[in-house]
Amino acid sequence: MNGAGPAGAAPAVLVLGPGGLAVARRIAGLLEDARVFGLARRVDGADILFDDAGEQIRALFAAGRPVIGVCAAAILIRALAALLADKSVEPPVVAVAEDGSAVVPLVGGHRGANDLARRIAAELGVAPAVTTAGDLRLGVALDEPPEGWVLANPGDAKDFTAALLAGAAICSDGGEVPPFIERAGIRRSPDGALRITATVRAMAGGPGHLVYHPRALAVGVGCERGADPAELTELVGRTLKEAGLARPAVAGVFSLDLKMDEPAVHAAAGMLGTEARFFDAAALEAETPRLATPSETVFREVGCHGVAEGAALAAAGPSGTLVAAKRKSRRATCAVAMAPEPLGKPSAGRPRGRLLVVGTGPGGSGWMTAESEAAIAAASDLVGYTLYLDLLGGRASGKARHGFALGEEADRARAALDLAAAGRTVALVSSGDPGIYAMAALVLELMDAEDRADWRRVAVEICPGVSALQAAAARAGAPLGHDFCAISLSDLLTPWPVIERRLRAAADGDFVVALYNPASRSRAGQLGRARELLLAARAASTPVVIARNLGRDGESVRVTTLGDLDPAGADMLTTLIVGSSRTRAAGRGDGGEWVYTPRGYLPEPATERMPE
Repeated sequence: MNGAGPAGAAPAVLVLGPGGLAVARRIAGLLEDARVFGLARRVDGADILFDDAGEQIRALFAAGRPVIGVCAAAILIRALAALLADKSVEPPVVAVAEDGSAVVPLVGGHRGANDLARRIAAELGVAPAVTTAGDLRLGVALDEPPEGWVLANPGDAKDFTAALLAGAAICSDGGEVPPFIERAGIRRSPDGALRITATVRAMAGGPGHLVYHPRALAVGVGCERGADPAELTELVGRTLKEAGLARPAVAGVFSLDLKMDEPAVHAAAGMLGTEARFFDAAALEAETPRLATPSETVFREVGCHGVAEGAALAAAGPSGTLVAAKRKSRRATCAVAMAPEPLGKPSAGRPRGRLLVVGTGPGGSGWMTAESEAAIAAASDLVGYTLYLDLLGGRASGKARHGFALGEEADRARAALDLAAAGRTVALVSSGDPGIYAMAALVLELMDAEDRADWRRVAVEICPGVSALQAAAARAGAPLGHDFCAISLSDLLTPWPVIERRLRAAADGDFVVALYNPASRSRAGQLGRARELLLAARAASTPVVIARNLGRDGESVRVTTLGDLDPAGADMLTTLIVGSSRTRAAGRGDGGEWVYTPRGYLPEPATERMPE
């Protein structure tokens, strides 16, 4: 283990008090790509600061990052208790005492936490508190093999381990065993009652026979455009079955890059619990001398003499061998090659690029959703307005940053698409929600208008965020409790007559209205005109929420009325919510006012209404 955990994610070392910072730094120096996360109000000098320990721990865990907490074990346990469900996928979690006197693997003991604890303990000069019996006495966790290996019959591992601990031996004449078993020094004897087998062949195993599959198989596939995913998954399953090969031994599904957006290819990878990766035609053409069934027809169509066989061999490497030549269905092909060593997490070829259009909320980190946190953590590249990237703070550490000026929205969307088309995982960062006056619509518009094949092959995901109107409403109470709309007063992209028509319609429809972009240095009159249009249809006493700098230093939220609204107090950092005829302002205990719009659950009191 290199310290990056089973999924290759960078470890996070959390420290909650100044007394643990030195230990945290020692641990981070030991582990590749590790970052020190510090509680902002108590720790100076961390790589990344956070405000809420439980929230930060859960976000890192959800993103699949190994977590080393330099804190009491109970803090980690309480933070993660509700998230613990499947030990086969949970990342390692290790607790370390502030003074370095104790190292305890808490979660993921067999997914790297025990090994991680041993490495940290060795660095700190203490003994790790490993509690799993197999690890302690056998030196290996039989039910959780290392990266690149899969246990075919995990249900038998508990009884098998118990038999070894009771003194049973493994038969030394039982064939090839995995190298990690050889290194463990488990007792072997010619007449041993237990067997361990390493094979890519399908084999069931049993209570006295553990079967380990090296992830050494590369499945190559090809298909016609729009092929039915069920056809390809059936062909892949049948190819493996007819060749007697075990599905868990498959390291990845591989194909030509022209098939990067084919649902059938990704369905085949999903069926096998792995990922799809892709080669260009030149890389596949280089495999022609090793193909069993080269095709001139395929060469004329895509520039290589074989897609399925070529992709399988390219993935298996120069020493790989073809173990299942090309098989065909009506619209798809499949072949399988075997590498001499486990491939583990595939690195050959390139993955399908991902563009994650991320909303980070209107201000502080507390308004960033877990989905957005995970998207930023997963990204190799961050693209966005430079200020928005700066606001990410330590979350941007270790990632390629591509900053743009305000007004360069189309340029940053194109840059993000180009990076994703090259196989990168890109987060295009917006404030608020990316689908509300932000980047998501522009990305989809560009893809639709320019119709580039490489962009079409990108996997685009929209990650919602907390919008400015939601944050303003929450600060003020519940003004969006009934029907509402949002209107931007900026006429840079929308003609002002269109904006006026929408304001009149919102006023006539008695909607609560959230006003974005109310004023700027070059636009001083729009908010005053919007006020006039709304006053024509609703009372001067209508509550108005004025929220500025939400979630950041200098935040202000105040309540006024439509009649008293002063347009001079608004700028581009301001969001306004203008109530409907049903919106109320009610006093609260601290002397301020709650603003809410009733839905109609209770009888309404008499209210001032504008004449029809």
